[in-house]
Amino acid sequence: MATHALLNAFKTNKPAFGVRLTSPGFFHARTVAEAHPKLSWIMIDCEHGLTSLGPGLPETIAAIHSSRPADAPSALVRIPATGFDTSTNWQIKHALDAGARGIVVPMVSTVEQAQQIASDSRFPPRGRRGFGSSYTHGNWGISMSDYLSKANDAIIVTVQIETTEALNHYKEIAQVDGIDGLFIGPFDLSISMGYPLPSPDPHPEVEKVIQQIRQATQEAGKKCAIYCVNGTQAAKRAAEGFDMINVTSDARALSSGISEHMAVAANDS
Repeated sequence: MATHALLNAFKTNKPAFGVRLTSPGFFHARTVAEAHPKLSWIMIDCEHGLTSLGPGLPETIAAIHSSRPADAPSALVRIPATGFDTSTNWQIKHALDAGARGIVVPMVSTVEQAQQIASDSRFPPRGRRGFGSSYTHGNWGISMSDYLSKANDAIIVTVQIETTEALNHYKEIAQVDGIDGLFIGPFDLSISMGYPLPSPDPHPEVEKVIQQIRQATQEAGKKCAIYCVNGTQAAKRAAEGFDMINVTSDARALSSGISEHMAVAANDS
């Protein structure tokens, strides 16, 4: 059956919590995936992280999906190409052929960009994705014919809203068929609007826009996602009604965890 943890979380209408994975490695990815039973998704960051779209990506995806036999978190891939980059087509194809349960495309600003991304992510007749990988269906644990017939409904396609141009079009982008959700990037959105980086919360004027995007996205029947830097912030976003919430990153969690234990060991005051 072509389903996965993030898709199941969406069906329950409960917040889907995830983590951004910035470092490569099979065992590193598996350790993150096993960190908490309520982890619904892990975004492999090929835009700003150290994992490339090369040979290491399928192994990282496989590590995540084999981490918890019953309810492994869904591996998503944030491709490096931005929405206005013509190279998104092959990158989306590569990520999905590697077995990703969904994709995240940065800096999508227009309806036309969103339409191209949606088409690149779906098999005909709904899109123009090519078929031919010998391994994708095995990563999903289903037959090749089942994958071909069910992938269009199982894959999650999200686009990031983080530019001033996108602020003029996000309502229409949310209505594009084949786009499952809008992913708010508070850091780049703040910069593009001329405000400082969130520390950790965005400037009040940026926050107003964030809430407007969430409302418009959900009114269009789509899911709204947002990046957070810690659990406290993520809990706040869940209470506000966000559907998909990045709680932290592997690098941030590693650093803060070591710092916390060192403070206790060294008796820091």
